[in-house]
Amino acid sequence: MTVLLTRSAVDGLVDPDGILATLRAGFISGSAMPPLRVRTELPGPGTATALLPGLLEGVPAYTVKVNAKFPGAAPALRGVVCLHSLADGELLALLDSSSVTAWRTGLAAAVATDALAGPDGTVAVIGAGAQARVVLAGLASLRKLTRLIVCDLDTSRAMAFALEHEASLGVPVEMAPTPAKAAALASIVVAATWAREPLLYAADLRPGMHVTTLGADEPGKAEVAGDALRAARVVVDDVELAVAMGALGNVGLKAGDAVGTLGEVLRGERAGRDGEGDVTVYAPVGLPWQDLAVAWPVYGRALGDGVGVGVDFLG
Repeated sequence: MTVLLTRSAVDGLVDPDGILATLRAGFISGSAMPPLRVRTELPGPGTATALLPGLLEGVPAYTVKVNAKFPGAAPALRGVVCLHSLADGELLALLDSSSVTAWRTGLAAAVATDALAGPDGTVAVIGAGAQARVVLAGLASLRKLTRLIVCDLDTSRAMAFALEHEASLGVPVEMAPTPAKAAALASIVVAATWAREPLLYAADLRPGMHVTTLGADEPGKAEVAGDALRAARVVVDDVELAVAMGALGNVGLKAGDAVGTLGEVLRGERAGRDGEGDVTVYAPVGLPWQDLAVAWPVYGRALGDGVGVGVDFLG
């Protein structure tokens, strides 16, 4: 039987602390498979992407994800993550991809941000959406947060986000009218937007600060300008992808403009931060194995708790 797991089911089954540990271990061990993906424009406002396959050491399954992105929709990401048995290819589960993607991207970003940022706990989010919400939840599990600054084009959404996190995090929260102002008030900046023009430039950077940019995950998208990336120590999840469709290539930079990958930093092979005054940037595109880091434990909990609808696709 294949278990169907909706967006709300996935959200209810996620164990953030366990997934944080799995993601960190996955970055350290590295994937045996190249980050294969196929992306195409659709005849309309959306794009379609397939990621295949996602593998993790010690997990007897793999994932294949098929997404469509429609920036004007809610959620903007539509699709499924297929979880298959590594032994015989059996389709174990179909999971909503918007939820799986939000959790794996946000929690992976939390791991990277904690590893690269200095000790200060003042955080600014640019883009008050679901992705920023997950990053904050993960980061709050890894370090003490002391202050939150919120910036979003939609002021009502920014206000709702601020009120929610003032209560959940128990820290002072304030609004910022522009990305530059948000960056000026924080030591850690998390950008999670659909921006196609840079939001932050070299003039917005200060010694010791860290920026995590999540929006540059396909061609044409950029949140951090080339001059800012040249002035910082840039860490990516995969160098080839960052040049082909991510934060580096989208602003005309090359592989040599990154100091290395997060896996190399966590293994001690590269220094993410050489000194207190360094500016660091984490600029991921997203890797297939990260979907498995969420889908496999969620599937296990679904079986144990009797959650989800079973379907016999071969019947």
